[in-house]
Amino acid sequence: MDRKEMLSAEKVIVIDFGGQYNQLVARRVRECNVYCEIYSYKTDIEQIKAMNPKGIILTGGPNSCYEENAPTYQKELFELGIPVLGLCYGAQLMMFLLGGRVEKAPVREYGKIQVAVDTSSALFSDVSETTVCWMSHNDYISQAAPGFTVSAHTADCPVAAAECAAKRLYAIQFHPEVLHTVEGTKMLYNFVRGVCGCAGTWKMDSFVEESVRQIREKVGDGKVLLALSGGVDSSVAAGLLSRAIGNQLTCVFVDHGLLRKDEGDEVEAVFGRDGGFDLNFIRVNAQKRYYAKLAGVTEPERKRKIIGEEFIRVFEEEAKKIGAVDFLAQGTIYPDVVESGLGGESAVIKSHHNVGGLPDFVDFKEIIEPLRDLFKDEVRKAGLELGIPEKLVYRQPFPGPGLGIRIIGEVTAEKVRIVQDADAIYREEIAKAGLDRSIGQYFAALTNMRSVGVMGDERTYDYAVALRAVNTVDFMTAESAQVPWEVLQVVMSRIINEVRGVNRVFYDLTSKPPGTIEFE
Repeated sequence: MDRKEMLSAEKVIVIDFGGQYNQLVARRVRECNVYCEIYSYKTDIEQIKAMNPKGIILTGGPNSCYEENAPTYQKELFELGIPVLGLCYGAQLMMFLLGGRVEKAPVREYGKIQVAVDTSSALFSDVSETTVCWMSHNDYISQAAPGFTVSAHTADCPVAAAECAAKRLYAIQFHPEVLHTVEGTKMLYNFVRGVCGCAGTWKMDSFVEESVRQIREKVGDGKVLLALSGGVDSSVAAGLLSRAIGNQLTCVFVDHGLLRKDEGDEVEAVFGRDGGFDLNFIRVNAQKRYYAKLAGVTEPERKRKIIGEEFIRVFEEEAKKIGAVDFLAQGTIYPDVVESGLGGESAVIKSHHNVGGLPDFVDFKEIIEPLRDLFKDEVRKAGLELGIPEKLVYRQPFPGPGLGIRIIGEVTAEKVRIVQDADAIYREEIAKAGLDRSIGQYFAALTNMRSVGVMGDERTYDYAVALRAVNTVDFMTAESAQVPWEVLQVVMSRIINEVRGVNRVFYDLTSKPPGTIEFE
């Protein structure tokens, strides 16, 4: 069985109608040890049939299914004999296409709602009779389609769930994929493992083992080149390729001087000569080169472009020294594919350097993306399976332009030192407080504000550091994390006392939207 057959042996398909939680649905299915992929509602039904899925899930979406030009699908989908679960918009569309009635809700439901469920339903097996679910809808199902029975309701929603058990068709108005739906994971498990009959063979150890075999088969005695950033994705890709082909792999690590404190040395310690991986490791210390290019530049997008373009130039120079390679490897992961418009319908969220246009400055035959099928949490599991240190595997998300977009205004070596030191203190105290795994992302940034302060009976005129901590499910939206006041006080005190050039510390409470997670 090759890798594609392994992935397809037991597959559930998510058909995306533009819902913000589309990736989360697929992740929850995979947490049930069932492989899952996302496809746009524009995907032809013949392609769906050819994939022979064990189950199909229809996502939510922002439209009203009864409006002209609203996203829809062929009615034939519900006649294939394949179990189908509709979520929110997907539930409304199912009911609408099969003869039910969907209309504007007299009372809009949003947030945590008490839902009464029929526990005799296969979908709600072992679920509490009254359970908290996450609702988010303006329309509602006012009448279930013929042949369907109502299996859940709320005070304001008469059809919170409906089903035709004989045809294995299920429609639920709420979102079981979000953590706010207390027993949502159980409901999805009931669908994919119970209704769909999936055995749950999607496991990370088998993925790693099969991927190693496939890489060896594809590469043969060829050479592979990988740009190693030190982030989780490229590091796990390096670990996987190293296990598969050893020193046929060359990793080029460009240290642009915009990494977190000591991060360049940490990456070299893992993948360099004294690390535990069999590969060729090249570190390029390009700090001065980057600082020179960024001198006087304050506009955020221009900084991003300079950092990205300079990386290409440095990588190109190193690639020319190596000569021709057979394969270029990238740490592309599944959200990159989906968000770049190559997967679901919620695209295009952002462009990714790993997806789409390939570099034309390296002479290679083919590209290898060993993590292309994985979500971030699965990438971390694969990293641990490969023996990559936990500290690196669970490293905080870090943008490609690095500290360049966590320094407001011009980037200088002095400003980099300030933000590196402040960020290191912040991360150290968050870890000491045991919060490092419970907060989604946290970091220190340097504002371009300078203000008067008093330190040691002397007036100062120094910078203000801003602390950021957010919780997010999909990085599309985020809420400010509630870091305990006493932890923030310790961080503030240490930064002001230990980091030269700082006399104020702020805590950023802004959510996304209207803000972004990063500062620039």
